[in-house]
Amino acid sequence: MNKGGFSWKRLSGISGAKANVSRKIGIPLTKSGRDQKIGRAVSKGCMGSLTIFLISITTLIFYIIKNF
Repeated sequence: MNKGGFSWKRLSGISGAKANVSRKIGIPLTKSGRDQKIGRAVSKGCMGSLTIFLISITTLIFYIIKNF
């Protein structure tokens, strides 16, 4: 882990350019950034929808079994 200090990448503008590209395309250029973005998408979108779907299917199955 870097504790600060001089950076050639910051001086040359590479870090800023990468940050700008990443913001424009909407995809993080670092592995950890991509992992975090995927994790947020799964926990909010897909898993929420999947949970609601499974609860509704389970409720439907119990309703059908109860009425037989």
